[in-house]
Amino acid sequence: MRSAAGMWPLRPTVRYARQVAEALRTETLGGVIMLLAAGFALIWANSAWTGGYQAIRAAVPGPLGLSLYEWSAKGLLAIFFFVAGLEVKREIVHGQLSRFRDALLPVIAAICGIVVPALVYLLVSWGAPGAAKGWAIPIATDLAFALAVLAVTASTLPVALRALLLTMAVVDDLAAGVVIAVFPTERLALVPLIAAAVVLTLYWLCQRADLRAPLIYIVLGAGAWILVYESGVHPTVAGLMCGLLTRADGDPSNADRAARYVRPISAGFAVPVFAFFAAGVPLTLHALGGVFTDRAALAVIAALVAGKFLGVFGGAWLSVRLGVASLSEELSWRDLAAVSVLAGVGFTVSMLIGGRAFPGDDRIITAVLVAGVVVSGLAAALLRTRVRVRARDDVG
Repeated sequence: MRSAAGMWPLRPTVRYARQVAEALRTETLGGVIMLLAAGFALIWANSAWTGGYQAIRAAVPGPLGLSLYEWSAKGLLAIFFFVAGLEVKREIVHGQLSRFRDALLPVIAAICGIVVPALVYLLVSWGAPGAAKGWAIPIATDLAFALAVLAVTASTLPVALRALLLTMAVVDDLAAGVVIAVFPTERLALVPLIAAAVVLTLYWLCQRADLRAPLIYIVLGAGAWILVYESGVHPTVAGLMCGLLTRADGDPSNADRAARYVRPISAGFAVPVFAFFAAGVPLTLHALGGVFTDRAALAVIAALVAGKFLGVFGGAWLSVRLGVASLSEELSWRDLAAVSVLAGVGFTVSMLIGGRAFPGDDRIITAVLVAGVVVSGLAAALLRTRVRVRARDDVG
């Protein structure tokens, strides 16, 4: 293998780095890394050295007075939402969301997969003081981890299944971004918010002019992040908006190039670091007992495990039943049922919204983790069953 200049072979370290980056672009490896980071945090936080973990988590570097955990939630996840915005834009311009008929089933399934879990959460937590503010915790699907489970357990299933999951997760991410943007905030400063809108407009104008210098967009994106943060709105919204404003036409488009370079950073660093700082909760019998006696925590588990399945599968079935959408000929309803269960993997966004709705309440984060383990196990079992059934049918 030769370098871009075509003269010298690439050093092994460079070649392996490129191979890792390419693997991270598939989103599958990112889900595995995120799981490992969360698992390491759980082990460390529940060991004799938990004081060291808590000290690192609470350390305050830099001038803004944010702890490392807050930097991961407000800074690094802005990168994650930037990639999510790029995915939404590309899907709208030339993906499934660009074709009305093809988009109906995953969009309706995704919308129902947002509404029904929120209703399940409110129903289970009904009457618990202050619990209603967590209604948005179960609305999103962690795409990276869901795709990792799909790739590991059912790589031979039709590509249409992955495309369906991807489209639903894209809609989920857009909804989550909107929820985070309008989530109640203690303060709202209009001047920085207006200034952020001006900076984002400049970003859009540069995209319209097809300027290709990455440094321009890095400076504008960082400026938008700072101004949105100063306004009191969650700064991850700046990342989502920059992604949505990036041009997705052309071959390769600005969105394609940005995703190529930023996705490995998001999947390999930003999301795992956030998972590491968010997932370190106590898992003693007393702590777990608190999860299963707390109405809000129980509502999170019920909404992610049962509500997501009912919403996604029910929305898809209803759309086909009413004749407004159709299921791909490559897929069966059993395939869709397995993916509907998998959609209950909330992790990243669920932990982010949970941390905002219930600051410092480890029971909510623990509930998200418990739901993720249950959903992953159920989905993996269902997907493996589908693989065996399809293999037997093909042989027969």
